[in-house]
Amino acid sequence: MGSRFPSHQLSSGLYVSGRSEQPKEKTPTMSSAAMPYTGGDIKKSGELGKMFVTPMDGSRSRKSGPINNAPLRTGSFSGVTSHSGQLNSVNRMTTSGGPGISTKKTNSGPLNKHGEPMKKSSGPQAGGGTVSSRQNSGPIPPILPTTGLITSGPLNSAGAPRKVSGPLDSTGSIKLQNYSLVNNQAVTRLNKCEEYSFRKSFPKPILWSIILLFLMGFIAGGFILGAVHNPILLVVVVVLFAIVSVVFTWNTCYGRKAIVGFISQYPDAELRTAKNGQFVKVSGVVTCGNVPLESSFQKVSRCVYTVTSLYEYRGWYSKTANPDHRRFTWGLRALERHVSDFYISDFQSGLRALVKTGYGARVTPYVEESIVVDIDQSNRDMSPEFVRWLAERNLSSDALIMRLKEGYIKEGSTVSVMGVVQRNDNVLMIVPPEEPFSTGCQWAKCILPASLEGIILRCEDSSKIDVIPV
Repeated sequence: MGSRFPSHQLSSGLYVSGRSEQPKEKTPTMSSAAMPYTGGDIKKSGELGKMFVTPMDGSRSRKSGPINNAPLRTGSFSGVTSHSGQLNSVNRMTTSGGPGISTKKTNSGPLNKHGEPMKKSSGPQAGGGTVSSRQNSGPIPPILPTTGLITSGPLNSAGAPRKVSGPLDSTGSIKLQNYSLVNNQAVTRLNKCEEYSFRKSFPKPILWSIILLFLMGFIAGGFILGAVHNPILLVVVVVLFAIVSVVFTWNTCYGRKAIVGFISQYPDAELRTAKNGQFVKVSGVVTCGNVPLESSFQKVSRCVYTVTSLYEYRGWYSKTANPDHRRFTWGLRALERHVSDFYISDFQSGLRALVKTGYGARVTPYVEESIVVDIDQSNRDMSPEFVRWLAERNLSSDALIMRLKEGYIKEGSTVSVMGVVQRNDNVLMIVPPEEPFSTGCQWAKCILPASLEGIILRCEDSSKIDVIPV
């Protein structure tokens, strides 16, 4: 039936107005079958293997353009073929029964000194009468133009980053590391003065006053004993002098251990409620900052604090390790101690704070060291690493008995930090206090007050405890 309105019939026989809908094309689906194991054979690698196909007879080569096969330049005829991009070329040597024919291809790329395109190959060429020059998808050619790209590591003569598979020159690497540590402002170099010493921490005016009083007491006691034969004053002065001497000796020998106990017993603060400028102690897990460190002898990486010390034992005829070295004692010969900025995650609140120990900050470390090497006459030649370590630092090995200790705080270790809280633009930091921190008198242990300067850093021997991975 005719009508000016378009209509169509459904499959059920009913006529409806409007045009019939065109069936939608189905989106093609792609399926990938599992590739069988090829065992490294290029022929069984499918489409991927075609990129690395090697011609069997040396006469066929896959190209992205017209294929031109010609021998080397030994005749009078030459043809010119131009391609865009880098194409594979096959040059065949002339046979003894045919004329010498040469075909020259000009590809886009660098030219040699004769103005001809340079031929590149990615693999050994076949010998005999066939020479095959190919360039497949693979490593970037070593000769690259200068692009201004900043890369990590030195460059070789071809301009590409140098890759070395094998041991490096230990002398050059350690000198480069020491040079970078010395000249890096973010790394703080600590010396022996930062360690706790009762003689250095005790106030000098009080010490000289005590010495003067005892001197006057001995003079007065001796005068009274000679004049009236009464030894009471002299006995009292001697007893007091003995008590003071015992207290000073006790603090000199066990003062450091008492300070470590004081730090351990000091209550931890919560960074969430700490006020700006408050002196706190924070315990938590540390993570490296911008400049991670490496231990000197054991080469432990990702550290925030490292210390390596060399000691020598002085006998009756031995040399001194330092000007203050006495006989029959261990003396410090060399010391390498470095620390840089790091982060600490508080156990109490979970907050993360930046500890400012780099850039020359004052730090008082209390980090346990472990004996790494113990050298005497019996095992003198059994540690070539130790001899190499001495040679790298121009240290002589003529001492009879030597001992090397090393300690470090590795990333993931649990430490305790004491310092002043500073908040700056939502950045939580722990900075060194302006005034030294006094521990006060510990009467139960007969320990006199001690002054601690800078940030106090406490950690046990990291080599004997488990490190939390971060």
